[in-house]
Amino acid sequence: MARRNLNDLLSFVTVAREGSFTRAAALLGITQSALSQAISGLEARLQIRLLTRTTRSVSPTAAGERLLKAIGNRFDDIEAELDKLTELRDKPAGTVRITCGDYSLHSILLPKLTPLLREYPEIKLEFDVNYGFRDIVADRFDAGVRLGNTIDKDMIAVPIGPPLRMAVVASPEYFRAHPAPKAPNDLMSHDCINQRMVTSGGLYVWDFERRGRQINVRVNGTLTFNTTRPQVEAALAGLGIALLPEDELMPHIEAGRLVRVLEDWCPKFEGYHLYYPSRRQKTPAFALIVDALRYSSG
Repeated sequence: MARRNLNDLLSFVTVAREGSFTRAAALLGITQSALSQAISGLEARLQIRLLTRTTRSVSPTAAGERLLKAIGNRFDDIEAELDKLTELRDKPAGTVRITCGDYSLHSILLPKLTPLLREYPEIKLEFDVNYGFRDIVADRFDAGVRLGNTIDKDMIAVPIGPPLRMAVVASPEYFRAHPAPKAPNDLMSHDCINQRMVTSGGLYVWDFERRGRQINVRVNGTLTFNTTRPQVEAALAGLGIALLPEDELMPHIEAGRLVRVLEDWCPKFEGYHLYYPSRRQKTPAFALIVDALRYSSG
């Protein structure tokens, strides 16, 4: 009932302003008969005549003038706001919310998106640094970043970085005091730096593969963290063996601050992907972000 009343009120405003059922019907895209019925129905519900009809013109009554002044500008305001929404749709602007991990934020997202933000200052980004598997739909994020093999199949996944490898490392000082492991199971006799998984609450299981053979190792150690950066610092301090993405460790490996072991047990796997719901309608701002982050091996 309320929706029909709004349509009838819009019909009245159009007729009163145009002074003609013919022109008003053309603007509204309805027949003159339907328009006349709408006005008659509105007058019947209000129990007052709003328009004076003659053979040559249509003009508002005193009550009609009062109603026109009361609601006419409000319909204009609604139209103006709808126009602004159209501008937002066509113009790269607005806030895009992304949930991601600390490493992907600093190594991929910020470097790739900084030029975009400088070119389009009306785009705003909000990052949620989180190591858990957030429900981006329920938590109202526009997108998330995860490793490719952990993304649900009903999501659109766009690669934003190259394939990754893990690296097993410790400091030279650590390996001077402990024999370097030759196989994954040797890690069980070492002091390893554990990571607590935010989602499950359990400890990360170190997984390895070589020539089709897979081995999972539940390591032990004196230190456990829930983020990666302190694991690097602990390994550099000689406090144990760490397992982390090689890109995060490579500067220290190349400088000799960390020693890599079990390299042949660490194959490549899918790298970081931006993911978002398949039903999500891309705004211009979001489309630009996806294009800026998209990884190409070429």
